[in-house]
Amino acid sequence: MDAMYDGWDGLPAVHTQLATLLPPLAEGRPGRYRVYDWRVGRYRRTVEVPPVPLLVLEGVGSGHPAYDAVSTLLVWLEAPLPLRRERALARDGEDFAPHWDAWAASEGTVLARDRTRDRADLLLDTGTGTLSAAAG
Repeated sequence: MDAMYDGWDGLPAVHTQLATLLPPLAEGRPGRYRVYDWRVGRYRRTVEVPPVPLLVLEGVGSGHPAYDAVSTLLVWLEAPLPLRRERALARDGEDFAPHWDAWAASEGTVLARDRTRDRADLLLDTGTGTLSAAAG
């Protein structure tokens, strides 16, 4: 999903990128998405994805409810905010640090809007490694 966000403020609308990717793939046709260039601050190219037997989307916004009909499994990864921040900064370094607070707030808004945790099929606590089937 990192390639799909429209910059640091792009999380709330990233699901629009999935409209050209997931439905065509579900119909056996190639899908596509635009790739954001974080260094220049704009989309620079489009990637075409051929039909595949399994596609894994990872990241915030990948579980938007508009695509439930073409989704096989939705997994929620649970981690406390301090651990998420630590892991994000370890992965992305100081480039991410000035954006963390706004990004975390946007995540909270999007995940609540989409009810991602409530709709998940599996819940994985990444702090403890505990995996459980969702209540629903």
